[in-house]
Amino acid sequence: MRPTISIPQHWAYPCFTLEQRTEQGTILGLYYYPSGTELAEQFDEGWRYVLMPNKNSDEISYLQENQIQPLSPEELFSQIRAEIDFYQSQIAILQQQLFALTGGSTNG
Repeated sequence: MRPTISIPQHWAYPCFTLEQRTEQGTILGLYYYPSGTELAEQFDEGWRYVLMPNKNSDEISYLQENQIQPLSPEELFSQIRAEIDFYQSQIAILQQQLFALTGGSTNG
């Protein structure tokens, strides 16, 4: 069963999704300021996003939809390819360590 999030019909649908990569970072969360509330009157109605600009930092930013730019397909491909390459090299290092630990035996 897939987890789902229900959004009230009178709210606008968010433009971005959880874990989506953007120019500003990866989306970690989102929240909504509905019309008729004090927050919406102060800061405008709509979606706000919590982003992590760098996965190697504890810094986060809070942005409105109009402040976020999606990655181009080429940029997204490049980021994902770089991450795959990084993890494949980490796997190779771990396999070498395991091989050294077991004296070359693959049975553990």
